[in-house]
Amino acid sequence: MFKKEDGMYILHTYLLYLTISIAITVWVARTLHANGKTFLLDAFHGNRELAGSVNHLLVVGFYLLNLGWIIFTLRTYNDVTNGRALVELVSDKVGFVLIVLGIMHFLNILIFSRMRRRALDRLPSAPPPVPPAGHWGPAR
Repeated sequence: MFKKEDGMYILHTYLLYLTISIAITVWVARTLHANGKTFLLDAFHGNRELAGSVNHLLVVGFYLLNLGWIIFTLRTYNDVTNGRALVELVSDKVGFVLIVLGIMHFLNILIFSRMRRRALDRLPSAPPPVPPAGHWGPAR
């Protein structure tokens, strides 16, 4: 099939990279989808339909970005002629995917936090506290 000098391990490297990266992406997406429901329900004041819709759209976007990134970074110019090179290349590629997933996770948390803060700011607020008796303003 392949000669050893032709990079006999490259197909194995690609398949291992795709398998591990896609499995991690699916696991993270399911975790985010399951745990994001509560957060989105709070951010959307209990509107289940809107929270569910946004949660689904976020997961679709997550899959598109991550699977696109995985496919985009599949190519390598390294020679993979032995098991050591295969493991090193796969670990480099999967490690990079994990870093990208982590960055996306923190960006999502930041966006959700801002959405929640804005939603809370729109709620009717309690009246301002009454100053203590005898208080005439800032000290001079």
